[in-house]
Amino acid sequence: MTTVTLRNIMIVGAAIGALSTAACKPAENNAEAANTAASEANATSQANAAAASANSASEAANSAAASANSAAMAPMPMSNSTTTTTTTSSSSN
Repeated sequence: MTTVTLRNIMIVGAAIGALSTAACKPAENNAEAANTAASEANATSQANAAAASANSASEAANSAAASANSAAMAPMPMSNSTTTTTTTSSSSN
């Protein structure tokens, strides 16, 4: 399992726990428990959005790294220039 999957399981578990707690409280406290559960559900939604943003950023970074690796492995283009070597000799009489 990835850390994202485990994080999502933990978030869902916390939300279920909050709803269970709200359902088991006496009638006079149900409104407060419902508000707590709603705020935790909102936090869960925000956490999921943040995780999705982090995943997108990670995918973009991986794509950039793959592009950089491809560019590094690409063969060098052939050059059209030629090199000429000239040899001179000197003679002394």
